[in-house]
Amino acid sequence: MIHAEKLTKRFGDLTAVDGVSLDVEEGEVFGFLGPNGAGKTTTVRMLATLISKTSGRAEVAGCEIGKEADELKLRQQIGVLPENVGLYEGTSAYQNLEYFGHLHQMDASTLRNNIERLLRMMNLWEKKDDPVSTFSKGMKQKVAIARTLVHDPILLFLDEPTANLDPEAAKMVRDVILELKKENRTIFLNTHNLDEAQRICDRVGVLRTRLVTVGSVEALRSGFSRKRTVVRLQRASEELVTAVKSRLGKERVELSGDQLFVDVEDPARENPDIAEAVVAAGGRIIELSQVSPSLEEVYLKLVHEEEAAP
Repeated sequence: MIHAEKLTKRFGDLTAVDGVSLDVEEGEVFGFLGPNGAGKTTTVRMLATLISKTSGRAEVAGCEIGKEADELKLRQQIGVLPENVGLYEGTSAYQNLEYFGHLHQMDASTLRNNIERLLRMMNLWEKKDDPVSTFSKGMKQKVAIARTLVHDPILLFLDEPTANLDPEAAKMVRDVILELKKENRTIFLNTHNLDEAQRICDRVGVLRTRLVTVGSVEALRSGFSRKRTVVRLQRASEELVTAVKSRLGKERVELSGDQLFVDVEDPARENPDIAEAVVAAGGRIIELSQVSPSLEEVYLKLVHEEEAAP
């Protein structure tokens, strides 16, 4: 669905996006992660033909970026939800969708059917004639997503769709994204919310001007060098911490409540030694388990390594 090779954007002497190469498959939810100023929005704007590229090449939904005839065709096939949703708040939800449907030159019957289907999907049909200005942030965001979908695009670019929403509204938006995935739509999601990415994305890419890595959340987590063993104890103590440190020759042993957290390199080899050290020191183990690193830990490690790179 998306194929980019060395896609680059410069603004004067500033390189905002540096040689990004990636592929996004049809029907997947692809998460784009990165700190502020990393180039995520600039990349989306290039792929959506909202700004020109400086160099490199990209093909989106079979259309070549930078080729005028293809770009006009592409805009009929994609939907873009910017971070600032830009609704006409003095008009109703129905009128907002109707206006954007007319911009896409949709026939009246198809437009009416799409508006009703989308507003029902968003649980907004009963409020279709209410001014958008009376809606909550979550409701406005759902109207904006419906507007993005009104012309039946096959590819969606969503820029921070749950930013500044309360937990309930954010969950509603995530549920809508998952429903769209069931319809086999491709979704390119810019987000700072790592928990959100972990929940709904098939794969993620980490961007810091350059593309640092791409992979499934599980692949990134399993490839993380830091592994942790958690020992839940009947009663924890500093003596047990000292015993484990001494047995393994490690400093990274942490005590939290009745649990010991031990950084390990080879769990299969080191876990028996941990258990023996605890028991020999008089501890009683209730449970010993392995904890995978969170996406947040992986993300922060990758971003910090990129910062330190020459």
